[in-house]
Amino acid sequence: MKLIFVRRGSAILLSEFGEKPVSVGDVITLGANTLCGSEPEGSITATTLYLDRDYVIDQVFWQHAALLADRLDAQDFADELYTEPAQILHLGEHRAGMLMPWLDELVSLSLGGPSPERFYRMQALLFAVLDVITPYVRTTPVRRSATQRRTEYPSVLHYRKFAPLRSEARWAVELLRGATDRRWTLQTLADAVHLSPSQLGRMFVDAYGKPPIAYLAAIRAEHLARLLRETDMPIETAMRKVGWHSRGHAARMFRQTVGVTPVRYRQLVRKHHHAAA
Repeated sequence: MKLIFVRRGSAILLSEFGEKPVSVGDVITLGANTLCGSEPEGSITATTLYLDRDYVIDQVFWQHAALLADRLDAQDFADELYTEPAQILHLGEHRAGMLMPWLDELVSLSLGGPSPERFYRMQALLFAVLDVITPYVRTTPVRRSATQRRTEYPSVLHYRKFAPLRSEARWAVELLRGATDRRWTLQTLADAVHLSPSQLGRMFVDAYGKPPIAYLAAIRAEHLARLLRETDMPIETAMRKVGWHSRGHAARMFRQTVGVTPVRYRQLVRKHHHAAA
């Protein structure tokens, strides 16, 4: 996931929350594989923190250890608690100003790459930042007890061990990215990587945070946005080129992913280019 801290200037953001302005004192939170575009108003300076999804799940587990059986349970709990993958947190300039020395130090400690000697200092700085911003994060009120746990994924008696992505998950992503215009279904994709649809679905969500077809929609939206920015191709032609053959469906999916319709997106891009010229 990403945490983007606006330090100077302002912009119009486009994401699942729609078309919204951000300025100094705002923090943008983006879940894994969540698209977000921006149109700067003049110029903007920001600092971005990247947090590994498994690392975040691990922290959720320890934060709610009294309720959770294991890290797989923590993953389900996090999905229930943080249902909005794109949010704008309005901290205000004064409170956000508190974070800037910590962010600057995190940046300086990150320049040389990972270092065991700096690990605990970086953890302390990150937790200090999270302590300030988490009260502003919107969550879904969920009441849970030891007997109120989801059963889609079987619980295990041992802690989850971090492991590299399964080759089938990487293969599935390569297939989707290499042929976005194909009429993919979960069954055809599962057949291509020699898994059952249920196996592929569980593996893919675990690896990328979204089901395969939702991931495909995000890729198509990303490609369509590039065509709208970089070419004068008619919108309907561009939609078909990325794999969407119904204009209404394409507009809905693009808006869900980018925050605005394709027509509005092209208007914003052209407005920005004219202003820059």
